Amino acid sequence: MLVLSRGPQDKIVFPNLGITVEILRVDGHRVRVGVDAPKDIRILRHELTETLNGELQSEAEREAESKRTHDLRNRLNGAQLSLSLMEKQLDRGMHDEALASLHSAIHEIDQLDGSAKTEVSDDSVGEPANPIPRALLVEDDSNECELLAGYLRMSGYEVETAQDGLQAMVQLARRDRPDVVLLDMHMPRMDGPKTVKSIRLNPDYSGVKVFAVTGSQPEEMNVEIGPRGVDRWFQKPIRPQELVDSLNDELLGAAKVH
Repeated sequence: MLVLSRGPQDKIVFPNLGITVEILRVDGHRVRVGVDAPKDIRILRHELTETLNGELQSEAEREAESKRTHDLRNRLNGAQLSLSLMEKQLDRGMHDEALASLHSAIHEIDQLDGSAKTEVSDDSVGEPANPIPRALLVEDDSNECELLAGYLRMSGYEVETAQDGLQAMVQLARRDRPDVVLLDMHMPRMDGPKTVKSIRLNPDYSGVKVFAVTGSQPEEMNVEIGPRGVDRWFQKPIRPQELVDSLNDELLGAAKVH
């Protein structure tokens, strides 16, 4: 720090900056100072700098929020375009292309989900997760679907339903992921084996269990039982409570759903 002693009408010049400081008057412990500076240099009293810093911080926060909103809209638009393209492709029987569009939509939704998690407030930290297990039941027979879904709900499960594999994949992309997919094998548009393959090829679904609930044998459908295929196979007619017990063992271990 440069310390100078100056009296009234003395000037201090900063030639490289184009600033001149003049001592106008000395009155006891107070000194009246004049500052002459170029127009592009902002001069503030010290007590105002905190206000300025607050304004700058608020402006930076607004810019960051604007960028987040922009990115969010882009992600939503990408997901919407992918799903709209998928519908067109399905109408024309382009199933492989439709599946690729669906994966693109899933990617955009994953990015949205990740962004949302980073913005969760600290107040939510430590809150217990929803203990209710979720199941997606994929069955083209509406009567069977309604009856089994009702039994699962009465057994403590949250259940969503789909009529075929394509509808199931759309729901996997658009909604919260289930803990388990209960899957018939003989269905229109996308059958069970193709649905299993689509789920297993997507690393985002690596934690999802897949149970086959069908009238066929595994060898008939050429579906593997294991981590690359279905986790368990139930042949119709099934005993609903045995299915629920197996679900509890697979998903909850010793903690049974009652």
